[in-house]
Amino acid sequence: MDTVGIRNIGIYVPPEIKDSARIAKLSGIPEDVIRDKFGIVHVHEARQYETVSYMGIEAARKALDGFDPKNLDLVVYCGSEFKDYYLFNCAASIQHEIGAVNANAFEIHSLCSAGVYSLKVLKSMMLCDDSINHVLLVSSSKETQIINYKNHNSRFMFNFGDGAAAVLLEKGMDKNVILETHMISDGQFSEDVAVFGVGCRNFKEGEDIKCSDKYLDVPNINSMKERLDPVTLNNFNEVIAESVKKSGYENKDIGFIAPIFMKRSILENILGRYNLTEENSFVLEEFGHCQSADAFISLSEGRKKGRLKDGDIAVLLGAGTGYTWAATAVRWG
Repeated sequence: MDTVGIRNIGIYVPPEIKDSARIAKLSGIPEDVIRDKFGIVHVHEARQYETVSYMGIEAARKALDGFDPKNLDLVVYCGSEFKDYYLFNCAASIQHEIGAVNANAFEIHSLCSAGVYSLKVLKSMMLCDDSINHVLLVSSSKETQIINYKNHNSRFMFNFGDGAAAVLLEKGMDKNVILETHMISDGQFSEDVAVFGVGCRNFKEGEDIKCSDKYLDVPNINSMKERLDPVTLNNFNEVIAESVKKSGYENKDIGFIAPIFMKRSILENILGRYNLTEENSFVLEEFGHCQSADAFISLSEGRKKGRLKDGDIAVLLGAGTGYTWAATAVRWG
């Protein structure tokens, strides 16, 4: 019983799409730049009723696929902090709506690296607690609603798309086994990106939040880029290599990389370091950045396309503003 495996993955993306032409129109950035530099063909756009919890519930039901939710011991939400409501327990809502009446529920937040790192947290909990045998991990994002396309300081977030992923974990499963994780945190970036109009630092009783303060913002994009660009690629490669090393494997054993959204040129750079090609990964150009659901979408799509094969050492890769980089290795099949 010293293993935890991924029993199933469920993905939900809204049917409506926002293509590169529409993003170009909203932002004033040429469409060829959106497609070639930003790496977006289209993203999925949630309708009003497709809330963060709604999408998470839909993904959860797909992940369960015949598994009785009454047998879940834990439901964990690790997605966007922009949820249905401010200070809202999304995990509890999902637990209730899917009928997981015997499960506890809580949330893990680490922005866009939370999904990858939550696998480590939950694996550790499951192996340390005899009463936790089946866990449902859910990530969901509708952060497209808090992007101001006229604010080009936040242009690196114009690739956001809506969607959700859910992962059913099972203790004692010798299939799709979760191996080891590595993370790098660099808190110098902690205040570079935020919704600066919401929170206790600037809360004044009786004062309404200005509309412009409800959007994600990057007050000094040039400063962030000057500090971030020299380290981010190295940090991605370090967390990949260290997660594999901790798992008892070598870089040459990597067969698949399931990345967070990144433009093709960066992904190709990373893949090349491990003698891999796009056939060993998945480019999220028709999904966009769905927060910490990205790596699970990549894993699911890679499996559907036959790129993720039994016996592969797959590495799930994430990064979150703040700034954190994380990777978790999985022995697939």
